[in-house]
Amino acid sequence: MDHSSDVKNILGLQLPTDPRWAQLSQISLEAILTDHAYCEQKAATTCISLIQRYSEREELVKALAPIVTEEWGHFRMVLNEMTKRGWKLGKQRKDLYVNKLLEFQKQGGALEDRLLDQLLTMALIEARSCERFKRLSEGLEDEYMKKFYRRFMESEAGHYTLFIDLAETYLPKEKVRLRWAEWLNYEATIMKDMEVRGDRIH
Repeated sequence: MDHSSDVKNILGLQLPTDPRWAQLSQISLEAILTDHAYCEQKAATTCISLIQRYSEREELVKALAPIVTEEWGHFRMVLNEMTKRGWKLGKQRKDLYVNKLLEFQKQGGALEDRLLDQLLTMALIEARSCERFKRLSEGLEDEYMKKFYRRFMESEAGHYTLFIDLAETYLPKEKVRLRWAEWLNYEATIMKDMEVRGDRIH
């Protein structure tokens, strides 16, 4: 399976995850589940923040309300899996990947431009998460965990396009596509420079 072309064609990502990442993750499964739980929690709370910040934008509120429920459900699923294994939710770690993305967001200027970057940041996080779940669903040795992550991959697959569609609801399509291309190129540079660690989803 050509993971590289798969990632580019389906998710738009310019650089696939290093194959070593999934192998390292199975050594640190408790750590990866802890990090995964917090990723789902942050996805839910970020959607809540967007709803609060842009409450007058009806389409955004309607689109994100069910995503909050879904992401929080994912948090509970990961938590249940940890409990079943006798593991406890560890401390939240600094997400270097997300922090690097936030540095690329436009600060100040037009409200529309800030909204665009916030939505595209979410789109990118969802796309990379989906790609990582695909890696785990194919690269782990534990058949149960492969299926566990396959379900997450399928569930997350449409989320990144939802954020792009929302951006195109409020901004010209051409502007969204141009900025999305800039985001994809920037994300590839982050991925190239980041250390391959098995205890993080990103």
